Amino acid sequence: MADTTVIDEIRATAYSVPTDAPEADGTATWHATTIIVVTARADGVVGTGWTYGAAACAHIVTDLLTDVVVGRPVMAVPGAWSAMVAAARNATRVGAVGYAISAVDVALWDLKARLLNVPLADLFGVVHPDVPVYGSGGFTTYPNARLAEQLSGWVLDQRIPRVKIKVGESWGGDEARDLARIRAARETIGPDTELYVDANGGYQRKQAVRMGRAMTDWDVRWFEEPVSSDDLDGLREVRDQVPADVTAGEYGTDVGYFQRMCAANAVDCLQIDATRCGGYTEWLRAAAVAAGHGLTVSGHCAPNLHAPVAAATPNLRHLEWFHDHVRIESMLFDGHLDPTGGTVTADPARSGHGLVLDESAAEPYRVS
Repeated sequence: MADTTVIDEIRATAYSVPTDAPEADGTATWHATTIIVVTARADGVVGTGWTYGAAACAHIVTDLLTDVVVGRPVMAVPGAWSAMVAAARNATRVGAVGYAISAVDVALWDLKARLLNVPLADLFGVVHPDVPVYGSGGFTTYPNARLAEQLSGWVLDQRIPRVKIKVGESWGGDEARDLARIRAARETIGPDTELYVDANGGYQRKQAVRMGRAMTDWDVRWFEEPVSSDDLDGLREVRDQVPADVTAGEYGTDVGYFQRMCAANAVDCLQIDATRCGGYTEWLRAAAVAAGHGLTVSGHCAPNLHAPVAAATPNLRHLEWFHDHVRIESMLFDGHLDPTGGTVTADPARSGHGLVLDESAAEPYRVS
């Protein structure tokens, strides 16, 4: 393949997939999840990327990003990324614009790897052939029976040794139920499985400290967003006073965000989401920032998308096997991964990230 090969086409389509049950966390409720799928084409080969967000992301790709990407060298993905960031200056990267850039960036890396006929993890350089995962769901809308069923499926059926549930119900308004659900989770999974909780920023500072200390009765190891991720001082205060590792970062949109969070000593592990932060290109930079501060990183959601770059990240802790996104990615894509045993491993026979959109399966959910 000649180095002069250029990107011929970029397309974006939004699909809205209903949840399999009502879902909520500490601060939000939802009944459907929207995935925006971007395809990039060159020499008849297609690369695919996606993000989870508003359907408007598809229009941002079409109206703002396509013209600055089409015609660029397919091998020069960081150059295309820089051009997109520059084009988004007046629209700003935070929010939907950053999500759109992320989806295009992932599609371009996938396209490059497919043109080279190599797995994307190999293109980045594998550090962890088997990427550790943790089961994630445990929504506050689940009755105890459904919670136990989900947790048992991860621990007993798939042998995943770490799981996470949602707490902070009603913006921290029901502490008793939060603790009761944590106790029920521990009773379900037994003493040997790591138990994590995610408050989605629903607690206040002192409340989060009280709750974090109370959770020690059930050996909670991971306390995600105990307070708002924008409250770096609050995260640091909670981190200093509770035994569980405090973590945040899923809303990061650029390397400066991650630098500020790490420099504030706000977290024990930095979460990164390649579908939000700027794709694989910015994931790698954010992981380097974390490494410079002596921190590990964890992939947030979109597990099949994250697996290749997680495998290539030296300071990786694990990857979130999030119920919603696992379900959508298994419904809409061929080549999705299997977490049985607590890790996912890319298929060495599949180039790129290994996933291909099943358009017939996706079409009933198309909204834009």
